[in-house]
Amino acid sequence: MSDANFEFDEDAVEQQPKDPVRAHLRKLEAENKALKEQVAAKAEAERKLAFVEAGVDLTSPAAKYFVKGYDGELSPEAIRQAAEEASLIRKQDTSGEQQAWNRVAQAARAGETSEPVVDYADKIKQARSADEVMQLLAQARAEASNL
Repeated sequence: MSDANFEFDEDAVEQQPKDPVRAHLRKLEAENKALKEQVAAKAEAERKLAFVEAGVDLTSPAAKYFVKGYDGELSPEAIRQAAEEASLIRKQDTSGEQQAWNRVAQAARAGETSEPVVDYADKIKQARSADEVMQLLAQARAEASNL
């Protein structure tokens, strides 16, 4: 029976790492590798975000090559300018046409906020006295002079 105990003790000794420093070093190397992969993934995500903010469609085949080959500044403005030069996105023209659309939108909003048109003919027909009719006529004249 003493042989069985001897073999068991020997297995227990072999299960412990022979060099605990090397085992710890391997663990640290694995953690370091994982952290480097996370940093690379974060950098790639930030790079793609900059392209999306610039208006580049990342699903386009031409855009994929552009994203891979772009080595300039990673600000959305710089990327947008380079993408416009490469004809990947249309130039943003804020001159004539855009200003015209802005004026149309402003006119539409102005129409929504104005008061409804008063039907003075109807109000005069419903007036009960001459004084009420005179007041309505004065309001209509004042409104007409403001136009």
